[in-house]
Amino acid sequence: MSLKGVGYIVGAYEHPTRRAPDKSVALLHAECAKGALEDAGLTKDDVDGYFCAGDAPGLGPLSMVDYMNLKCRHVDSTDVGGSSYQVAVGHALEAIAAGRCNIALITLAGRPRSEGQATGTATRVGNLAQPEVQFEFPYGPATANMYAMCATRHMYQYGTTSEQLAWIKVAASHHAQHNPHAMLRDVVTVEDVVKSPMVASPLHRLDCCVISDGGGALIVTKPEIAKGLKRPLVKVIGVGESPKHQAGGDIDLTYSGARWSGPPAWEMAGIKPSDIKYASIYDSFTITVLMQLEDLGFCEKGQGGKFVADGNLIAGVGKLPFNTDGGGLCSNHPANRGGITKIIEAVRQLRGEAHPAVQVKNCDLAIAHGTGGSLGTRHCGSTVILERE
Repeated sequence: MSLKGVGYIVGAYEHPTRRAPDKSVALLHAECAKGALEDAGLTKDDVDGYFCAGDAPGLGPLSMVDYMNLKCRHVDSTDVGGSSYQVAVGHALEAIAAGRCNIALITLAGRPRSEGQATGTATRVGNLAQPEVQFEFPYGPATANMYAMCATRHMYQYGTTSEQLAWIKVAASHHAQHNPHAMLRDVVTVEDVVKSPMVASPLHRLDCCVISDGGGALIVTKPEIAKGLKRPLVKVIGVGESPKHQAGGDIDLTYSGARWSGPPAWEMAGIKPSDIKYASIYDSFTITVLMQLEDLGFCEKGQGGKFVADGNLIAGVGKLPFNTDGGGLCSNHPANRGGITKIIEAVRQLRGEAHPAVQVKNCDLAIAHGTGGSLGTRHCGSTVILERE
């Protein structure tokens, strides 16, 4: 059974805060849920399915359903890091198709900025229950280092340059200047990026995403309900998910999980990359964007550097506008996860509700792709393709 058209995104909300020392993670989840429900024209009593990930406190869905006083008959707490929310949209479609729920609420929230987490440069905390810890943790892996390995290999193998990566940050900054909630609103140049301090060679400070508090929420419903609400219709037409792991050391660092999550999404949607008008691409680092664009089929492997250069990702200038809210590179990256914000901005674009300066003309097809985990080690790629009906 195809899931194409089984569900519509009828509510989308991004929390405006970027620093919330006075709010708990649970409260941020609840405020995001309230915003998405109001956006859809629904109430919490309408929700019968709830989806969250590892950012949810306590026992995940059990704690949050209780906290928000939801009466659900289906819950899902699949956690694959930053790609959890694209996965959640796909799982919501499956639940709706199976009759497990009719109105699915998906929430994300976190406070890494208020909690002072050095999420990119600190050694990743190991858990002895993880089978890889005894082999990897002694080397002190940090997120920035692992992404830097991918960038180094890509440069060696394909001739990609720091200046080409910098264009991704430049594009994000051009968009962030119009977002009043963005953490970094100053437009930067390629020179600014490559002259910023080195974090993990070859990645500079401006190649890295921001660290913020915040969150977001989505409402996915079956078609009959969506068409009865007074909101623009945004249909989910393609989904795909796939892990990429270490494969016992037989691994190519220049590929991401998008290589396998993209094809089933394109097939389900019945379209090709050249049909897409707007792309929301997970941007923990500039290299993350470049590799995903290649693996999703927007350009050939190894040609990502040329594809992103010279403003090709800037709305109104290039042929593939991306992350028009400023993305994780400039706007926010809540809960060490940014996948849900990618879907939210894609919904805005399809509704025609993005900032006028970055709204893509005649935007009827959009993609939102997430990466969770680490490109340099094990991670998950997840893809959602949306259509304005």
